[in-house]
Amino acid sequence: MGIVIDPDECIGCESCVEICPDVFEMDGDGEKALVTNPDSTADCVDEAIETCPNEAISRD
Repeated sequence: MGIVIDPDECIGCESCVEICPDVFEMDGDGEKALVTNPDSTADCVDEAIETCPNEAISRD
C-alpha cells in the first residue's frame, strides 16, 4: 500500500510537509507536494491525510 498525492487536487498548502517531513516535500517550484517515501508506515502519514484540505493524499 503506497502513499500517493493527486497533483490535480494538491494546492501546495505544505501542511503534509510540516506534519510529516520524512515522507513529503515540496516540488522544485514549491507549488505541489511530492511523496518521498511512498512505503512509509509513519504515524504522521495518517495525520497528513486527515489534515489535507483538498483530500489530495491517499494510500493506494
